[in-house]
Amino acid sequence: MRIGVPKEIKAQEYRVGLHPLALAALIQQGHRVLVESGAGLGSGYSDEEYQGVGATLVSSVAELYRQAELIVKVKEPQAEEVAQLWPGQIVFCFLHLAPNRSLTDGLIASGAHCIAYETITDDEGRLPLLKPMSEIAGRLATQAGAHCLEKAQGGSGVLLGSVAGLDPGHVLIFGGGVVGSSAADVALGMGAKVTLIEPFSPRQNSLRAQFTHRRFTVLGGKNLDLRGLLAEVDMVIGAALVPGAAAPKLLSAEALNWLAPGSVLVDVAVDQGGCFATTRPTTHLAPTYAESGIVHYCVANIPSAVARTATQALSLSTLPFVLALAAQPLKQALSAAPNLAHGLSVANGHLCCAAVAGAQQRDFRRWESVL
Repeated sequence: MRIGVPKEIKAQEYRVGLHPLALAALIQQGHRVLVESGAGLGSGYSDEEYQGVGATLVSSVAELYRQAELIVKVKEPQAEEVAQLWPGQIVFCFLHLAPNRSLTDGLIASGAHCIAYETITDDEGRLPLLKPMSEIAGRLATQAGAHCLEKAQGGSGVLLGSVAGLDPGHVLIFGGGVVGSSAADVALGMGAKVTLIEPFSPRQNSLRAQFTHRRFTVLGGKNLDLRGLLAEVDMVIGAALVPGAAAPKLLSAEALNWLAPGSVLVDVAVDQGGCFATTRPTTHLAPTYAESGIVHYCVANIPSAVARTATQALSLSTLPFVLALAAQPLKQALSAAPNLAHGLSVANGHLCCAAVAGAQQRDFRRWESVL
């Protein structure tokens, strides 16, 4: 199969779909891999490294899209990329379609088969391609939020860690999945007090077993005095996830008035529409804005800040699925691997993801009926 790895064009997206060692595994299986010149530079991989494992460099992204039967990238296709897709081509990347109707429409119109990293599952229903990026995003969320608390960044001037007998800063986290637990781990390591809201009892028990520190509290969300809790915290991290669907809105615009001026909101769910009513996407070069005196950090591709680590982790996770997609026709690959089939969002001009259909209030078709 002809596999294409283009350079990412989303703002400040420094990751690349596959690193050179991953490409080597594909080439050893007899596949031809096309890499756009400069695609790996943001992650520290030179064109020469790709050529060294047998990849073919192309200077024209249009030529790459024209030739490649399978496109492997990181972020959702941007408008100029969607325009280059063709019927039957396979696109494998993060899609985050639920809050983005225009992208969904564009992918449907293209006739391409689009597979989302974020809804592929494992045998236990977990999200193996989302997990490594969620770990990174959760860790960076606390780190970025701590920076935003600095006075020069518009924050309240609170240090998360306790010093000289003072009380530590207080971090509130919505969601106890991979993002939330990773954020909590870093916050506790920085010396902060952490309150985590997680509605599912088995996960609450798991979190209590994981974090036995006296500064950690997990709450179920029922009968919660949210107003009183927000008055006590310095940072709120939105880490709630409904796979493939729009993120639940957990804080209203009015709730910002319950926070102390200079408090920080970090919305890791911004790709799925955001956990907070006042969320709007930001970039690494302009990561924050203030709303009602509250600093918002809503960068839509947080892991790109550590592109080298993120690319390595993502390539390690995606490679087995890329190998499966390249080895046989798509329908056979999906039939042989139901977990991979969970990622198919768009195929042959039809929406195939129930969660996206629910978020956008539109019809969908099961993939077996359209391939």
